[in-house]
Amino acid sequence: MTAPASNTAAAAKKHVWGHFARHGADIVPPVIVRGEGVRIWDDAGRSYIDGLSGLFAVQVGHGRAELAEAAAKQTRELAYFPVWGYVTPPVAELAERLAGYAPGDLNRVFFTVSGSEAVESAWKLAKQYFKLVGKPTKHKVLSRSLAYHGTSQGALSITGLPGLKVPFEPLVPGGFRIPNTNFYRAPEAYATDYEAFGLWAADRIEEAILFEGADSVAAVFLEPVQNTGGCFPPPPGYFQRVREICDRHDVLLVSDEVICAFGRIGPMFACEQYGYIPDIITCAKGLTSGYAPIGAMLANEKVFEPFSDSSTMFPHGSTYGGHPVAAAVALANLDIFEREGLNAHVAANASAFKATLDRLLDLPIVGDVRGAGFFYGIELVKDKTTKETFLAEESERVLRGFLSTALFEGGLYCRADDRAEPVVQLAPPLVCGQSEFDQMESILRSALAEAWSKL
Repeated sequence: MTAPASNTAAAAKKHVWGHFARHGADIVPPVIVRGEGVRIWDDAGRSYIDGLSGLFAVQVGHGRAELAEAAAKQTRELAYFPVWGYVTPPVAELAERLAGYAPGDLNRVFFTVSGSEAVESAWKLAKQYFKLVGKPTKHKVLSRSLAYHGTSQGALSITGLPGLKVPFEPLVPGGFRIPNTNFYRAPEAYATDYEAFGLWAADRIEEAILFEGADSVAAVFLEPVQNTGGCFPPPPGYFQRVREICDRHDVLLVSDEVICAFGRIGPMFACEQYGYIPDIITCAKGLTSGYAPIGAMLANEKVFEPFSDSSTMFPHGSTYGGHPVAAAVALANLDIFEREGLNAHVAANASAFKATLDRLLDLPIVGDVRGAGFFYGIELVKDKTTKETFLAEESERVLRGFLSTALFEGGLYCRADDRAEPVVQLAPPLVCGQSEFDQMESILRSALAEAWSKL
C-alpha cells in the first residue's frame, strides 16, 4: 500500500537511498505526486514546469493515458517473457520500427533496460566483434572529456568525468579521453573559427588512435550533442571527419543517443541531424518517454555478420532487457510521435526556444547559451569578458546552496550542474511551445539575477 502523501517524505528520508543525492539531517527530498502535460505537482499541491523532462526522458509529456493503457493491455496478455532465445510480438515489432527509423543498415536491435546498460553492451560487442574478425587486440575506447556515458563499471570507464570515477577505481581498463566540442572554451587559436575548431577536435581523435595504436582501439563513443558541461553541439564537418578517421583505422563509431534520440534534437535519431551514419547507436530514455524502463543498442549489418553463423552468440543480456510491457509502451509512445508530428514540432520551434533563452545573455552571470533542438545549457560565469568561472566554494554556495532551490521554488524543475563548468540545463517535453519558453525564461531570469547578487 502506498503511504499517504504527508508521510512520503518521512518514509523516504528514513529508507530511500537517492541516486546522485546528498543525505543528511536537514535534507528532505521534494515529493512529486502527479504530472500532466509539461507540468508536475508536489504533495503540497504546488505545480512546476518540468524543464528537464524528468531526466531528459518525458518527450510526449506527462499523463498520457494511452501509454498506461498500452502497458495494461500487454500485461493482461503476457506480462513477461525473456528474449533469451525467444521473442514476443511487441519486441519484434519495436525492433522492426527502430530499424526503420535508423539511418543506413543499422538493422539489428539488442534491447536493454537502461542507457548505461546499452553503452555497456556496445563496448562488450565491439570487443567481441574484433575478436571474431581476427583483430583480438582491438579493445580500447575513446570518449570525450567531461562526457557522461553511464554508471556501470564499463560505461563509467568510458565516462569522462574524473570526479564520478575516483570512488570506484580501479575501473575497466582501456578508456581514453579526447577533447570535447565546447566552442565557448576553445583553444585560443580556434576561438573565432567554429568549423576549424571542430576539425581540430576531430583530428585529436586520430591523434589518440595513432598514439594508442590503431590495432588496439575498438571504438569511439560520442554523443551527437554532449550533455555534461552544458550541451555542446558538433561544429560543421566534425562528424564527417570523425567518420573518415574511424573508417581509416577500422574503429567503430558509436553514437550515444541515450539523451539525443527520439526528438530531443529533432529527428528520431540525432545522427541524422548532423549527417553521419554510425556503426552502433545506443538509446533509452525517450523511447518510452520514461513511462517504462527500456534501452536499446542498434548495430549495423557489418557488426552483426560474425554472429549470424548459427553457432556464435553474444553472451550478454539481462532478465528484463526486451521486456514485452516496456516494448508495448514504446510502440504506443512512437505512435504519439507520428500522430502528433513531434519531430517536426521540435524542428519548427527549436529556433524560438534558443531565441527565448538567448535573451538571458543580457545578465552578467550568463556567459553562453548553447545546444540544439529542445536541449540547452546556460553556462554561468563570474566575468563575461574573461569567461572566469566560479571557485569551488562559490559553485557550492551559489549553485547548490541557492540556485537549484530558487529555480524550483520559482516554479521550474531543471538542473543546475557543476560537474564541469557551472551550467543550468533545460530539456523540456517536446510538446512545449512559446508560452512555456517564456515562462522558463522569466523564472530563470529572476533566479539568475538574484544568484549574481550572492557572488
